[in-house]
Amino acid sequence: MMSSQDQSLAILAIAAHRDDVEQTCGGTLLKAAQRGQRTGILDLTQGEMGTRGTAEERAREASDAATILGSQWRRALDIPDGRVENTWENRLKVAAVIRETRPRVLILPYWKGRHPDHYTASILGYEACFLAGLAKLAISPQPVAPKSESQPLAPHRPFKIVYATLYYDIRPTFVVDISEQFEAKFASILAYKSQFSNQDAGKDLFPAHEEIRARVDAMARFYGMLGGVTHAEPFLQKEVGLVDDLLAIPVKSI
Repeated sequence: MMSSQDQSLAILAIAAHRDDVEQTCGGTLLKAAQRGQRTGILDLTQGEMGTRGTAEERAREASDAATILGSQWRRALDIPDGRVENTWENRLKVAAVIRETRPRVLILPYWKGRHPDHYTASILGYEACFLAGLAKLAISPQPVAPKSESQPLAPHRPFKIVYATLYYDIRPTFVVDISEQFEAKFASILAYKSQFSNQDAGKDLFPAHEEIRARVDAMARFYGMLGGVTHAEPFLQKEVGLVDDLLAIPVKSI
């Protein structure tokens, strides 16, 4: 069994559903992996309430997508799909993962959006980070077999929390250039064949297969335009950015 230190991640992305991370920050995770940074994905639910596909199908697809993105760690919790709630129990489940994986950077969904699972996952993830850093709060690894005993995990809080904003119309704080990673990002989305292949189930909710690339490309190009690159993914941070050298700030003003 690997130690907590061996399992530490540079970046951990948390989202409500399998395929959310691929759509909102998949290119960013791949870019980090290509730099040798260890990345991971935590899906809060298993997708059992989705219009298309089963939880088992989506688990296989999630594994394939993680391989495409170069992520070395992926797990799905047992929080009910469609009922992600910011409860004490759920905060402890997420806090246990944060202590286990010890990420330097955490990516969360933006805290507003159409789907209640998405914006609840944002608040849940932030509050779990706070709990994960409390030295006097004992948290055991998850999942734990009934009546099993294990040593509490050491406290940990990410240094940086950023929010993936693709699902909400808000001006981002910054964008990440994924021009070289776009094709692989798109391939990771298409790994979810149960979701993005043409079929009768949910045809009024899901775009046709030939339309998917156009939409993903258009969004990535829009945010790329804001950053002066071809394709990009948008993020927001709550804190003020720190600049040491005005001459090193990227993106021209005029």
